[in-house]
Amino acid sequence: MPPTDGRTGPARALAEALRVAAVGIGAPPEFEPQIERPSDPSHGDFASNAALVLAGKLGRPPRELASVLAESLDREALRVSDVSIAGPGFLNFRLSNEVLHDGLREVLREGAAWGRSTAGEPLRYNVEFVSANPTGPLHVAHGRGAAIGDATAALLEWTGHEVTREFYVNDAGRQIELLGESVEARRREAEGSAFQMPEGGYQGEYVRDVARTLAETIGSAALDALPVAERVKLLSERSAELMRAEQQRDLTDFGVHMDAWFDESSLFASGDVEVLLKRLKDSGIAYEEEGALWLRTSAMGDEKDRVLVKSDGSHTYFVSDIAYHIDKAERGFDRAIDVWGADHHGHVPRMQAALTSLGVQEGFLEVLLIQLVTVMKGGEEVRMSKRAGQFVTLRELFNETGKDVARYFFLMRRAEVPMTFDLDLALDTSDANPVYKVQYAHARMCSVFRKGGIDPSAVSSDGVDLARLDSDAERQVVMMVLQFPERVRTAARGRAPYQICTYLEDLAGAVNAWYHEGNLDPARRVLAEGESREARLVLARSIQITLSAGLRLLGLSAPERMERDAS
Repeated sequence: MPPTDGRTGPARALAEALRVAAVGIGAPPEFEPQIERPSDPSHGDFASNAALVLAGKLGRPPRELASVLAESLDREALRVSDVSIAGPGFLNFRLSNEVLHDGLREVLREGAAWGRSTAGEPLRYNVEFVSANPTGPLHVAHGRGAAIGDATAALLEWTGHEVTREFYVNDAGRQIELLGESVEARRREAEGSAFQMPEGGYQGEYVRDVARTLAETIGSAALDALPVAERVKLLSERSAELMRAEQQRDLTDFGVHMDAWFDESSLFASGDVEVLLKRLKDSGIAYEEEGALWLRTSAMGDEKDRVLVKSDGSHTYFVSDIAYHIDKAERGFDRAIDVWGADHHGHVPRMQAALTSLGVQEGFLEVLLIQLVTVMKGGEEVRMSKRAGQFVTLRELFNETGKDVARYFFLMRRAEVPMTFDLDLALDTSDANPVYKVQYAHARMCSVFRKGGIDPSAVSSDGVDLARLDSDAERQVVMMVLQFPERVRTAARGRAPYQICTYLEDLAGAVNAWYHEGNLDPARRVLAEGESREARLVLARSIQITLSAGLRLLGLSAPERMERDAS
């Protein structure tokens, strides 16, 4: 169910009034008029193509229908000051100034809570993201998943849901043993002994770092005294612990705080995997063939059945994935949102079908697929890390660009499209850099209050004549500010943090246009003395609150001072 704040916004009120009017002239009861914001603000605050959509169904000219619909609306109740018909039959609506003024008063009343809402049906969400193997540093694709997963969780929280951010630690399987073998090879290399890297072993300077650390903390003599199998097992476990701790530090410094870390190995230690396998076999969903255990995913729409347990007795990640998500359901979560790499595309329907076949509510698992990141600098792709060897690490990236810039760049594109991370733009400290454009707009509002010697938290709309906000630029800013709660709800429903980036950049652009009016006419400066000053301070405070809220929602800082790049 879409989140709602319990109030009827102007757009929703208009849509309902249009629906009632349309049904009254013969439209089907299920007709749902679309309300949009015109690309050109001079056309009005809202627009609808309802008459054009109905024309074919009712066999009447769209402009005629538009006229009938317009006359059927109670403008006073809707607080609409003007309704006009444009082009072939578009309906354009302009809200009364009272709506805008009441909205600004609400922004100041809400303060830091502005943009938050309650949910008609609050749900418990488990949002699982990053979930990298503890075999190496986090890379830039993990960073994109971290930013999008964290912001998606925040959007759900802001719209009234309970959220647990979770990291699934893939600490079972061959990859952990391979890490131990790689560390052992590098340990022997450092000692000048004969060594051989295992096939598919982990490369990069970090493996040498781990080998050096473990040789010092455990002691080379103690390691050499162990049988080979025990030594590799110990090195595997301790190496994975070190890499996991490093990943935790990287995420913390990136501004991502996980509520839970779930070990894949615990599913085997607790017996959950064996219980699941028995359940699958007893139900007939799984069967044995050629010494392996298979899941009948072909009966669930998959192109073929999938292996759960190989003929050598080892488990595939599919079986532990199923057990893990059963555990999520048993922990009382209503929905699970997983952030996966795009290479897991084919795994999504299999997982969803397997869970449904086991009695988990349909729709329980939702997956956001994250496309890869290409880092570019000077027009060329940056491929190699100084430390990891094969890839650019997340820490190297945000150490160079700053946390805010890295997070914002990861967030400002749709998750499902490949991303080019432009380092040159990321390092640009002018407002050509989109995150700085937004932060500069916030800092500019802070500077207004600082220069005026005004405590922004003390700004009140009580007794202020907001009708003094009479320019087109001011109306545009007010409309943009008042969109914020609606845009948060829309982004939450779509699991689309990028929409908040788009909104913040649009708002910053409108704010800059309004602010620069004062450069052309000193009488229109925010702090200019006169009857409009108090109204402009209310608007400036509303802007400050909204930009700060949007930046915080994305996990970014809202600086009060910024030094501009003179170039």
